[in-house]
This record gives sequence, structure tokens and C-alpha cells, in this order.
Amino acid sequence: MFLVFGSNHLAVRLSKWCAKRHKCVLVGLASTLPVEEPLDGCEIIALPSPMELSSITMIEHIPTAILYLDDNALMEDNSLEEIKKRWPETPILTTVPLEGDGIDLVSIDDISFAAMQDRIRSWERRASASVVKNYLKGIPKGSKVAIFCHDNPDPDALASGLAMLELVEEIGLKGSILHGGLIEHQQNRAMVQILEIPTRRLILDWEVADIISDSQVVITVDFHKPGANNILPLDCVPNIVIDHHTVEDTVAADIVLVRSEFSSTSSLITSILMSLNHHISTRTATALAFGIKTDTLGFTRDFNAVDLRALSWLNAFTDDEMMRSIEIPPRSQETLESFSSALNNRIKFGNTILAPLMQMPNRDSLAQIADFLLPTEGIDTVIVFGVRRGKVIISARTKRRDIHIGKVLSSQWKDGLAGGHRELAGGQIPFEVILGEVPDDLEKASLQAIEQITEQFKSLLPPMKEE
Repeated sequence: MFLVFGSNHLAVRLSKWCAKRHKCVLVGLASTLPVEEPLDGCEIIALPSPMELSSITMIEHIPTAILYLDDNALMEDNSLEEIKKRWPETPILTTVPLEGDGIDLVSIDDISFAAMQDRIRSWERRASASVVKNYLKGIPKGSKVAIFCHDNPDPDALASGLAMLELVEEIGLKGSILHGGLIEHQQNRAMVQILEIPTRRLILDWEVADIISDSQVVITVDFHKPGANNILPLDCVPNIVIDHHTVEDTVAADIVLVRSEFSSTSSLITSILMSLNHHISTRTATALAFGIKTDTLGFTRDFNAVDLRALSWLNAFTDDEMMRSIEIPPRSQETLESFSSALNNRIKFGNTILAPLMQMPNRDSLAQIADFLLPTEGIDTVIVFGVRRGKVIISARTKRRDIHIGKVLSSQWKDGLAGGHRELAGGQIPFEVILGEVPDDLEKASLQAIEQITEQFKSLLPPMKEE
């Protein structure tokens, strides 16, 4: 049973809604109750004047919830305290300013604020989607569009690139998905192969320069800073930037869609396609759903309402068989060897595991090892790192709530060398940044770099403060 105190329009509207679910009783002043509003199924206690709670003929049952929406009906100085005394276990929702210690109340103002935020964000998504589409439609048909992912693109970047490719081609433009680095993770390779994602790897600076010069539009997905873990030159100004990572500096572009409330760029781009009523293909829907799943670590990390909304829409179009094939690809022997090396060389201090790899044939094995080690009993932080082509590659994971692991790394190694999310981060640190002077002997340089960065990690991650 719901008990509603109030005689304003909000009280009447909520009483009507509550009455459709359970029994509802409305208590309010007869003189101010809106007579034009029928209240089918709701019992009304119309008071001739304000009364004390104890003198009102009240319901025998304990209410499921109490909605206190104005203070006109009761004459007590502190009506909420009296209500709480009578029904101490019943939750109370109110719009009346809260006073008194020990009163556990939820303000409808807060709920209204959240609803307003959601509505504004909905308008923002629709407006952003229209801006993107109108911008692209203003480009001459047949023009080239370069869609850049970050280096060694993960499923979120690949899916986002594929979705933008589908959108630009629908408009009549010629798109291409580009990246630096390699696609090495078994799942990522399987994703590209099974979904037939047309990616092109760029290596040389002149290749990048030629593509930028030859393209009418440059789009970046899943990153916002040229030159930081991507092959774009530092002075490049993209036309469209789409990303979900937290931004600390101003992003230069014609259109900037950086929305940190999304847990993945795949969720953000899905919201754009939804707002455009885009007829999404099965392979793109499957890619985006997989991008959301991997970036939220199987919907367990930072997964929220906007991601759920995107995923719910995608599920109608995804191919479950394709998804399973991507999720469970064959594991290479090199990856197994990396796992063995990390386990044998791991260093534990406090609740942290450091796992250095001297030989790293597959850089994406770092993330797999980090995800594998994090659930270890008594461990809340894992950092796996290894040497590759004159750099130390880092993959970090944490369950700690007192640190932001992305900010920890970015504060230590600036200029985009490292960074990421609160719970997941990574980096690529050149030997010269770690060592200053790099020995000519590559093996010696690698050993020194691993040793120094190990000591740095120990100082960066102090033990968690006991509460």
C-alpha cells in the first residue's frame, strides 16, 4: 500500500500511477485537491483543515512507501518526524526540505534532477548525431574519409571504426579504417577476420601524411589526442573526434564528441546510430556489442545505464554465433609462453603484483595476463610490462577505489606516454625516458629498463590506507 500526503498536481499524478500498481491512499486538504483529476482506484482522505497525524483516521496496514509532497495537511511543527515515529521502517520520498537528524529520506528533487540530466543528455545525443551526419552530408559525394584508430586497436576501436565506416559509406563517401601498430590479440584478429573489417596498417610517416592530404575528412575513434598512442602527427587537427576517455586538455577538431559518461566508444557511437535511426548491419552490431563487452570487462567495470541502453538496441541485430567465434579464438603458443614467464617472474608487494616480461612476442598478451592475475586472492592491483622495440609496454589493472590507475601512470609519464581509466590503463615508455642514456647493448638496455621501471612502480603504488 502507498500512502501519499499532498494535494498538489504532483501528488495526484503519483497517486494515479501508484494506484495502478497497488492500493493507494491520498491524504490532502479538500480545498486544494484538484477536482478535475479523477483518481480511480485511489482512496482519498480529504481533510477540512490541517490536522494532527494522530487524529486522522488512518489505514491499518503498514505502507510500502510514503510520499510526502507538501506540508499543508498536517499541523505538526515537524510532520516528517511524526510520520517516521509512526512508521519507522517505511521509506519516505519527499520534496519538502529535509530537517532533523536521523531521518532517512530520499528527495524527489534528486530524482527529478537525474531525470532532467537524462533528458538533456538524450537531446544532446540527438543533436550530436545530427551534427555529425549533417557535417558528412555536406562533403561532396565520393570524397575520401580517413577513420583512424589508436595503435594496436582493441575491439572498442575496431568496432567504432567499422560503425563510422558504415555510416560514411551510407552517405556516399569512401571511407577507410587506419591504424598504427599491430593487431595481435587472438580475439582482435578473430574479430577482424570473422566480421571482415577492412583495416589498413600504416608504418611510415609519409604514408600518414599522404592519406591526410588526400582525405576530405579525418575522423578519430577511441582517442582524442594526435600523436599519443596513435600514428597521427602531433600537429594534426582532425575533423571529427569521437571518444569516451576523460579529457584534461582542450580537444581541437571541427566536431568534438568526447563523452566520459559512456564506458566505451562503441556505446557512444551506438547512441549516435540510434538517434539517426540508422539501419545497422549484423556485422557492425556484433562488433559494437563486442566492443562494449570487452571495454567493460564483461559488463563488470563501469557499465552503466547509457551502455545498457546501447547494448539493448544492438542485441536485436547481433549474430550470437559470430560473437562466440570471436570470444573463443585459438590461443597461440607464444601467448602461453608469455603467461608462463609472467607467472614465474611475478613480484608481489603488498596487494600488488608486478609481472615483468623480458621476451614479449605478442604485446596483447599483456592485457590477457593482467586480466588473469587480477582475481588472485589478496591482490587488488596488477601491472604487467615487457620490452618491445626499445620501449617498455605496460598493461595495468586495479580494483582499488582510492586511486585512478590511469592518472597514476599519466602523472608519472606525461605527453601521452601512459594513461587510461580508473581501473584499467596502459602505456609505452621509450628506453630513453626511463634510462636517460641508453646503452648500445640492447639486452643490457632492456634489463636496466625493466629494473628501473619495476622500482618506479613500487613507489607509485603505496599500500591502500586502512579505513
